[in-house]
Amino acid sequence: MPLGEESASASTFDQLAKDLDNANIMTQNPTDASETSVSDDTATDEESISSVEELTAAVLDSQPRSPPSQADQDKAAKIKDEANKILAKGNYSLAVEFYSQAIDLDPEKEVYWANRAQAYIKEEAYGAAIADATKAIKINPNYIKSYYRRALAYTAILRPKDALKDFNTVVQRVPTDKSARAKRDECQKIVRRLAFEAAIEVGEEASVADSIDYEAMVVEDSYDGARLESKTQKTVNGKYPKLQISLEFIQDMIERFKKGQRLHRKYVLTIIIEAMKLFRIEPTMVEVHIEEGLTMSVCGDTHGQFFDLIELFRFNGYPSETHSYLFNGDFVDRGSWSTETALLLFAYKWLYPTRFFLNRGNHEADEMNKVYGFEGECKAKYSEKVFKVFSESFSSMPLATLIGKNYFVLHGGLFSDDKITLEDVRKFDRFRQKQPGQSGMMMEMLWTDPQPQPGRGPSKRGVGLQFGPDVTKRFCEKNGLMAVIRSHEVRMDGYEIEHGGRLITVFSAPNYCDSQGNKGAVINIKSDYELNFQTYDAVPHPDIRPMAYASNLMM
Repeated sequence: MPLGEESASASTFDQLAKDLDNANIMTQNPTDASETSVSDDTATDEESISSVEELTAAVLDSQPRSPPSQADQDKAAKIKDEANKILAKGNYSLAVEFYSQAIDLDPEKEVYWANRAQAYIKEEAYGAAIADATKAIKINPNYIKSYYRRALAYTAILRPKDALKDFNTVVQRVPTDKSARAKRDECQKIVRRLAFEAAIEVGEEASVADSIDYEAMVVEDSYDGARLESKTQKTVNGKYPKLQISLEFIQDMIERFKKGQRLHRKYVLTIIIEAMKLFRIEPTMVEVHIEEGLTMSVCGDTHGQFFDLIELFRFNGYPSETHSYLFNGDFVDRGSWSTETALLLFAYKWLYPTRFFLNRGNHEADEMNKVYGFEGECKAKYSEKVFKVFSESFSSMPLATLIGKNYFVLHGGLFSDDKITLEDVRKFDRFRQKQPGQSGMMMEMLWTDPQPQPGRGPSKRGVGLQFGPDVTKRFCEKNGLMAVIRSHEVRMDGYEIEHGGRLITVFSAPNYCDSQGNKGAVINIKSDYELNFQTYDAVPHPDIRPMAYASNLMM
């Protein structure tokens, strides 16, 4: 889930991260690390950074240097007006920078904090948005926009109970606001659903995938697409023939998707389940070596941008026995062709099981899919059963890939504990929990972000943490790595080399959400293990907006 490009100069929150880190919110010294087993994913909330609360406390505790002069107030107002124009144009990082300047000049104006909260929401820095909105409420409890924006940010980080309180406040004070009332009602439904699910929880749910006899499903004669099999009659021993995928089938699938056509439900379920079988036998950290004559391409988030994915394959080469691919999570949500994107990637996994690899991202998770569109898209295009089978497949995915003992590739980033090593990742039992949760090793692998300051600090997202160049350096040296490759954040050039060359971010959804104007990127690696970066632009797509299937809360 991308945070957006960092602004050229440090914002207030960058300084707060330094202050919080210096206050030992999390240790920089490996000898001070917790003695808890690093493979135990049952860490309590108290044992992990509570990013939202720490950021909020720091903002609320900040004191103005002195009362602003009239000149400072007038200058701040002009900067705020300019920031509003910048925000309207979609340059969210620059807007944050300008609002920060206004706050520095006149820190007791609630509108500056509330507007910066809105810019942070657009950047997906939801923890920072909550902190700013809370500050605005402290300054002026009657400024309703602050509650509304804080509610949106809480919704985005899957804290519906907190969001509901703020939506209720807005509706009580502005009962004629239809949008706020609709979001309040939607949020209330989510809270009730979660309470109901918790009340009836009776242990492990039965596998939906295991109950489906997809090979026995009949494809009607009227279906005009390529087929995985020509007949459905049973063989002499009373079993259905095992389905096989072919390159021709995938090529036909791509053309169907381009035309807005769908696969037969038999083929949808077959592709997901066959890919899931492969995921289940792979280790938590897949280890690959690049042979002479082979290219491995590492890609970042694609987020349901199917037409941009096809453009990536067009210019960089389609998967084959000599061209391996690793997609580093976040295939779904936000973009409105997430089913097409996931099905194509899963089909290639089935066709080339030892040449095509997928790491799980933070959006391959149920609660994210319910909010950001994938569940709604599955139901609209196929069925709820298809979503449930996808959900099972996501829970089976590997969490990381080690390329030639040189590059550790995972979606988010590094850990809260310096003691964690590659061996701990190898041993981690990802099947113990289906969802990443709010703390623990899996959450950190899928959610964390880098920061320029040394040490560790709270995350602007409101989930996870941030880690500095010293953390990356120690991890690489301890594990004999050249670098860590991760995704999870928009980079305007499609990629960025950070932390003294030890950390590379790659992002493969150009013009993310039709609004960011960024390039996409892919990293090509051959047997010499040198990194070659290729970038590309977004291509036109049918007139369907991003988030078309998302929860009303996110619209």
